[in-house]
Amino acid sequence: MALIDLPQWLAYIERQHPKSIDMGLERVRDVAAQMALGRPAARVVTVGGTNGKGSTVAFIEAIARAAGWKVGAYTSPHLLRYNERVRLDGVEADDTSLVAAFEAVEAARADTPLTYFEFGTLAALWFFERAGLDLAVLEVGLGGRLDAVNLVDPDVAVITTVDIDHTDWLGADREAIGAEKAGIARAWKPLVLGEVDSPSSVLRHAYAIGANALRLGSDFFHEPVDSGHWRWREVGAELLLPMPVLSAPAQRANAASAIAALRALPGDAIPDEAFAQGVAQATLPGRLQRVPHGEVDVVLDVGHNPQAARELAAWLQAHSAAGETHVVFAALADKDVTSVVDAFAGTPLHWHLAGLDAGPRSQSADQLAARLEGTVAARALRHPRVEDALAAALAGARAGDRVLVFGSFHTVAEALQALHSGR
Repeated sequence: MALIDLPQWLAYIERQHPKSIDMGLERVRDVAAQMALGRPAARVVTVGGTNGKGSTVAFIEAIARAAGWKVGAYTSPHLLRYNERVRLDGVEADDTSLVAAFEAVEAARADTPLTYFEFGTLAALWFFERAGLDLAVLEVGLGGRLDAVNLVDPDVAVITTVDIDHTDWLGADREAIGAEKAGIARAWKPLVLGEVDSPSSVLRHAYAIGANALRLGSDFFHEPVDSGHWRWREVGAELLLPMPVLSAPAQRANAASAIAALRALPGDAIPDEAFAQGVAQATLPGRLQRVPHGEVDVVLDVGHNPQAARELAAWLQAHSAAGETHVVFAALADKDVTSVVDAFAGTPLHWHLAGLDAGPRSQSADQLAARLEGTVAARALRHPRVEDALAAALAGARAGDRVLVFGSFHTVAEALQALHSGR
């Protein structure tokens, strides 16, 4: 190959499959066999679900690192740099390491077409296997059963939540989607369920294969103690913990699921102080991320489906701004934008709609507005790009106001780029 740097490799792997998503494990299994891939770490946790995957990975990673473990984390998508997807002991993989991993995949795949995600997943597993990890934490990209990450047999699987998203690939309701996500469970291994009302399809699958389902609200619990502390508990054990820095209402459930997953792993137990330290230190960009901007509070969130929108609306109501709240919303064309916006029906907001340029899933502000007829955002101001909408929202904001930017990883990435460049 004549390719030299990481940007060239990323452009190349985007062209190696005619589809951006082509679910199934046959191709990655074949290439993994040619690469002679072994396990990526001594212990593996796989995290799937509709929302909360990235945060749960961050909690697992931070707690395990606080315990002195060598940890690799694989997540997607990224916000600003591909390197964000592959972390070793909390540090993004450098370009040289990623290029070497891509070269290893390319040398093994021959004429087997791989999607961008499949190529990247195999590269991450190759990189982790050579790093001598105590723990690899792998985030599912889409669904679970047919996702490339499911190539690896985890010691513990986690399903954070199940809600309506990616219906073209996973099914139209929670039961169908749950059945796909449950595919990451393994026979006779722990399966941590991070919501109280998991779909019956998840529980049926766990029962059918003999997976040990550990359910939030039945097998482990979280509860507030005071403004600065909460309690995690199961039968015969409890932990008093600081509130997470990640501040959305769902983050305590994500942290609780991370703790349950780590306690279910085989091998050395994690000391109580590492749980407290990890919960307090775990951070993740794009999850209610605050960016200073003079006297205006700018908050960025990647939430892009109805469940995430409900959580975001609850956070807004619980954390009122001194002034008014201005919203910049941009979403991909395949998202249920009406249900997303309806989650904010009871909250007074000033809406700005923006277009997104994201290939086949692109959507202009006018197209987005047409889909939002009859919602609280129907008369929103429209802007060609996120940076234009953000500039308009900031121009209209006064001291003490808040600007919320949400709707997609693309939305947050464009906003961060605009804020960092001073536009």
